[in-house]
Amino acid sequence: MTKQLIKDKLNKFGSLKEPFLFVLSYNLDKFYIEKLSSLPLDIKFQINENQEISKMTKKVDLEKFPISFLEYKKKFDILQEEIKNGNSYLLNLTAKTEIKTSYSLDEIYENTKSKFKLRFKNKNDNFICFSPERFVQIKDNKISTYPMKGTIDATIKDAKQKILANKKEMAEHTMVVDLLRNDLGIIGSKVRVENFRYVDKINAGDKELLQVSSKISASLENNWHEKLGDILTSILPAGSITGTPKKKTIEILEKVEDYERDFYTGIFGIFDGKNLDSCVMIRFIEEKESQLYYKSGGGITCDSEASLEYEELLDKVYLPL
Repeated sequence: MTKQLIKDKLNKFGSLKEPFLFVLSYNLDKFYIEKLSSLPLDIKFQINENQEISKMTKKVDLEKFPISFLEYKKKFDILQEEIKNGNSYLLNLTAKTEIKTSYSLDEIYENTKSKFKLRFKNKNDNFICFSPERFVQIKDNKISTYPMKGTIDATIKDAKQKILANKKEMAEHTMVVDLLRNDLGIIGSKVRVENFRYVDKINAGDKELLQVSSKISASLENNWHEKLGDILTSILPAGSITGTPKKKTIEILEKVEDYERDFYTGIFGIFDGKNLDSCVMIRFIEEKESQLYYKSGGGITCDSEASLEYEELLDKVYLPL
């Protein structure tokens, strides 16, 4: 029912060529779609920007209270069994980490440097997102998606060469690219991988990370803006934060993760009347009952090592100030 409401509203605004913001939760049970001209003050965003930021005067601080390695290992082992049984080949395991910081969500939003940023607050939800991962971009009847899979500490010697040569990371990335090629094939034609495994540097607070991405594109019909709802709901949730095969993997993760992703790993974006741009809502902090939680995760394959995946989960809990 909610999915149909999302589809209808996106199609309506797209048909009218009305500029609007959309914020969709991971499982499409929650959404926010509003004209850009009517956005309340509690909702702010920046899309595809690399803005200069002011330096904060307070000491940079972030305390993490993650799940224990033992608890993580139990979940990890269940996923390995599912892989052995042929039920999945790649699963993006996530968890929420309680954090403490002297910054407010507003301060983090204003002082964070990230390609995609969202500050969202209403009566039910209060969160920020500073994502480096574009989901889909539509320009000139062409849709492109940019899956991000593979992370390494940039200070490691020969980090770029190591991440690109890593067989586990290569397999994981290839599976996601193949999944998203199939997703774009549902809604478009002439699907092609334009750029396979390029590397970006990401500011991760007290360190820099290298992230591996690819670009996949397809052609759309001239009236694609009239079908925005059909296009987006057909390819959600994003393959990079679920796994493959997508449907079965989502079912497994729902049982294993044991918490609600909610808006985390959903998407947000804008349609400006001509083009669309969007991101996957990773690098995500929410406030619940005066407590802050940071949600993060990473892909698990048969070649994954639990200790390294746990370390990656914690590495992704940061403030890029």
